[in-house]
Amino acid sequence: MNQNAPIPFRPSQFDKVAFQRRELGDILTVYGRMVAAGEWRDYGISMQKEVAVFSIFRRAAEHPIYRIEKRPKLATKQQTYAVIGMDGRILKRGADLRQVLRVLEKKLIRSVD
Repeated sequence: MNQNAPIPFRPSQFDKVAFQRRELGDILTVYGRMVAAGEWRDYGISMQKEVAVFSIFRRAAEHPIYRIEKRPKLATKQQTYAVIGMDGRILKRGADLRQVLRVLEKKLIRSVD
């Protein structure tokens, strides 16, 4: 048995786009506020080769009402982060995740009668 044999690994595990810890912290802060307000109930995270997606659901069995996408390859052209509505429209796009997430916090502000 050769002790210097290379360790096999599957590159497909390492070439996926993912949210970093700070990014998830920012997203979950907004998510927690909206859950406390009773607006959102569930979420899902998807990591693919080109994009990482944080999907937000009003109920578990629905289509997502918002998607927060991270696309690093678009950093120089259209910016890295985007918030996409249920109908597929891009609500906000930018290089700074906190700035992009502000569009969701505006949904929390309501007038009091």
